[in-house]
Amino acid sequence: MSTNIPAITLNAGIQMPQLGFGVFQVPDDDAQGAVESALASGYRGIDTAAIYGNETGVGRALASADVAREDVFVTTKLWIEDHGREASRVALEASLERLGLDHVDLYLIHWPTPATDAYLDTWQGFEDLAAAGLTRAIGVSNFLPEHLERVVALGGTVPAVNQIELHPALQNRETVAANTRLGIATEAWSPLAQGAVLKDPAVLAAASTHDVSPAQIVLRWHLQHGNIVIPKSVTPERIAANLDVFGFELDDAEIAQLDALERNGRTGPHPAEFNG
Repeated sequence: MSTNIPAITLNAGIQMPQLGFGVFQVPDDDAQGAVESALASGYRGIDTAAIYGNETGVGRALASADVAREDVFVTTKLWIEDHGREASRVALEASLERLGLDHVDLYLIHWPTPATDAYLDTWQGFEDLAAAGLTRAIGVSNFLPEHLERVVALGGTVPAVNQIELHPALQNRETVAANTRLGIATEAWSPLAQGAVLKDPAVLAAASTHDVSPAQIVLRWHLQHGNIVIPKSVTPERIAANLDVFGFELDDAEIAQLDALERNGRTGPHPAEFNG
C-alpha cells in the first residue's frame, strides 16, 4: 500500500486506503488507461461496479500494472437485478471473471432497492461469499439508517462500509451518524458533487490560501472528516493532483466554512426511492 495514503481499519479487521480511485462513467475501453495512470500515481484503492460495465478494463489494468495484487484494494458492487442469496454468488463470480481475480477486497450491495425488499436475503448471501473467501469484506452502498438497522438486526456480520453520496452540499449527516454508531466506515461517492461545489466562495478562498485547486480542498475536507473518498478522472494530471492532498491541512475555520455549504444538493437518486 502506498505509504503516503492513510488507511482506515475496517470492522472486518483489514485496512482500506482512505483515498482511492473511482471509475464511475469511465467506458471500459478507457478504464485500463485510467486505472494504470492511477496506480502509477500511487493509488492503491480501485472502486468499480458491475453496472459500470468496466470491470474488464479494470482487470486488464490490474494485470498489467507493476503492483502486487495484495497491495491493491479492489471494490466492486452487486447490481439491483442480482439481489438474492444465490444470485449474489453468481454475480460476484461473474465480476471476478471480468476482473481476472480470485477475490475482491470489498463487495458492496449497490442499492437497497426497497421495492423488492430483498437486501436482507442478499446480505446473508454476502456472508456466504465472505466465508468462501471470494471477498475479504462485505458492505453496502446507498443504505439509509433504517436499512442499516435491519441488516445489523440479523445478528450476523455488520457491514464494513456504507458508500453514500457525500460532499459539502450533501453531507448526509444522519446516515454518517448511524454509520459511526454501528462501527461502519463511511465512504463518499460523488465527493466533488460533480463539480457543483468547486466554485463556492469558501472553497475558492481556501484554495487560494493553500495554493491548491478547489478539488484538492474538498478532498482534504473529506479526509479530515474521516471519510473514505474515491474521486474519479480520466486525465492523468488530474488523477495525480487528486492524490496530492497530504501536504496541507485545513484549519477549524475552513472546515466550518465548508460544513456550512450543506444545501441538500443531491446529484444522484434518493435511496428510499431508487429501484433501478
